[in-house]
Amino acid sequence: MKNFFRKLYIGFILLFLYAPIIVLIVFSFNSSKSRAVWQGFSLTWYEQLFTDSSILSALETTPLIALAASVISTVIGTFAALGMVKLKKRSFEVVRTITYIPVLNPDIVTGVALMMLFAFMGIELGYISMLLAHITFCTPYVVISVLPKLYQTDISVYEAAQDLGAKPFYALRKTIIPQLMPGIITGFLLSYTLSVDDFIISYFTTGSNVQNLSMVVFSMARKGINPKINAVSTLLFLVVMVLLIIVNKRQVKAKKHISKPKEISENIEKENI
Repeated sequence: MKNFFRKLYIGFILLFLYAPIIVLIVFSFNSSKSRAVWQGFSLTWYEQLFTDSSILSALETTPLIALAASVISTVIGTFAALGMVKLKKRSFEVVRTITYIPVLNPDIVTGVALMMLFAFMGIELGYISMLLAHITFCTPYVVISVLPKLYQTDISVYEAAQDLGAKPFYALRKTIIPQLMPGIITGFLLSYTLSVDDFIISYFTTGSNVQNLSMVVFSMARKGINPKINAVSTLLFLVVMVLLIIVNKRQVKAKKHISKPKEISENIEKENI
């Protein structure tokens, strides 16, 4: 009986969380403009979606910004994590706390702060300012993803490679980076997801000539009922969902990869006993 109520409770929570999204996806295929009455299956709104110049522009800008921000933040975050590990314990704790601040900071505060910084530095709001803003809030997530893998990595292998004559960067690329790759890829995918999904920080750090998908959806919603919003939101949700599934699968594989050597060693110990 306990299992039944537990499953019922979990099912109710999942229904409560995902019912709005399911309704959104279903009504993105509705032939009517109504948001409450189903009048038949149609791909009309998806067809109109790909003939709207503002949406097409956003579909071009969003993945480009996300890809560039993810690559740059992954490089910066990975080397930042490598540097943090070499710090003394007290310095490490201070730097790690500072790294967590952008993650815990409200997006609106980050957005306004970056807007003021760009204005102070004379950087015109547009493509570059949005890219810099996305790099800023994505980098801490890469650091958070890479640090746990560094705790599991044997740093002495890097030092041994240098003792054998390898140059520092070559030794790093051949010994440490392969071990950190699951964390690096997770950080990259997480950064890409956050960049694609971001609205608040992008809204404050870009000009009127550059918009991502989230900003286009917001501007469409302000004008009233527009079923194309359902289609755009569905595509955005599917992209984020696919990326999250990939991230979770990689994390599961990484955990299995870590647990296998432990299982093998335990079996050997049992056989010896």
